[in-house]
Amino acid sequence: MDNVSMTSQSGSGSVTGETAVPRGRKGRPARRTTEIDVAEARKAFFLMVGFIGLIWVLQVANWADHYRLDFDYGILPRSIGRLPEILSAPFLHFSWDHIEGNSGPLFVFGLLAAYRGVVKFLGVTLLVAITSGLAVWLFQSNNELTVGASGLIFGYFGYVLSRGLIDRNLIDALAAVVMALSYAYILTVAIPGTPGVSWIGHLGGLIGGIAAGWIFRTRRAVAGPGRTRLPGGSAGSGGSGGSAGSGGRAPDTAVARTSPDHPRADLYQELDDMGL
Repeated sequence: MDNVSMTSQSGSGSVTGETAVPRGRKGRPARRTTEIDVAEARKAFFLMVGFIGLIWVLQVANWADHYRLDFDYGILPRSIGRLPEILSAPFLHFSWDHIEGNSGPLFVFGLLAAYRGVVKFLGVTLLVAITSGLAVWLFQSNNELTVGASGLIFGYFGYVLSRGLIDRNLIDALAAVVMALSYAYILTVAIPGTPGVSWIGHLGGLIGGIAAGWIFRTRRAVAGPGRTRLPGGSAGSGGSGGSAGSGGRAPDTAVARTSPDHPRADLYQELDDMGL
């Protein structure tokens, strides 16, 4: 599962106190959210199947060409001409054992990273590939050729864990920890000094994944000074004219947002459910 170095073979309540249900369908937003999650999970699954298939096709071609692709597209530290190879090295491996060790955790952590948003996942992958590759390019020993997807694996792990903590999604954070324990051997190869292993690439990937968890975090809207959130999630008046349930009149725009006859009632309801 390691980056290998060549030197060693490597309802919401309305503002008037009444319950407003857009078009009489209470469960519609929740069901739609579920459908979006399932659709993203399906796309994530097929994306990772394609990803694993791609690296195995490249492995067959690499093996048939006596691993020439490794020498042509692997990372060579501090070689300016080989700097672009930080983006190609994660797709290559030095041996069948190498790719077999990487494929399982790559699929699992990649799926966990992608199922909440494939577009974000592509951004995470690019960021992790850059941080892992640059770490190797800058700090690896001279003339040590490095390839392998384990930098991505550590990056996806860091992303899922930090995303779960930052977004307060304990399910994601717990899943990351459980999967890490299931692949406990990935921790043993991250220790500095392990022969034939680029622990620097692992560390660079992990740092990139943690950074991605912050960069691609879920941003929640913050209520402004004239807008407060009622327990049901609706926007109410934040002024001193009284609460919504005590006769205080909320802004007309807030009333319109909860009116079933408003042409954009469905849209406003979904935005409210997402906290926007």
